[in-house]
Amino acid sequence: MLEQLNTRRSVRRFQPRAVSRETITSLLEVAMNAPSAGNEQAWQFVVLDDRTLLEKYAALNPNVAFVSDAPAAILVCGDLDSERYAGFHVQDCSAATTNLLHAAHASGLGAVWGTVFPDKREPVRTLLGLPEQVIPFAIVPVGYSAEEVRPWKSRLDASRIHYNGWE
Repeated sequence: MLEQLNTRRSVRRFQPRAVSRETITSLLEVAMNAPSAGNEQAWQFVVLDDRTLLEKYAALNPNVAFVSDAPAAILVCGDLDSERYAGFHVQDCSAATTNLLHAAHASGLGAVWGTVFPDKREPVRTLLGLPEQVIPFAIVPVGYSAEEVRPWKSRLDASRIHYNGWE
């Protein structure tokens, strides 16, 4: 497990090889097993595996143009109607997205956390027909990597660790 966590890297170039819906469901199971505030699970997921839709999504969000090359992408969304604690969908979706990235890596897939900037939420909502209470949070393209992933190097920085207060 520690090796998996330490060796996951962001992948932005993908082979055209499809990812099965069974594999996507497996990734989503891990995402939905993430911790959430008060066990509220204030998330929804939209799977994009239609080439035209992936290209339209990428055109709306130039910061994640690589989505158009992925065989699939998972849009992680906050669900305001499921929140028990206002504003905590952000933590819930962050935990789910992190689990999703690690599940993809453990499954032999590449993935990357793509941001949905606030000014892109409405265009994404319109493109995908999302209800008003569903907030697009992150887009995670997934697929078989078409790039060489750089070797693992520890990022441990002791200067950023503080015990029992700020020394």
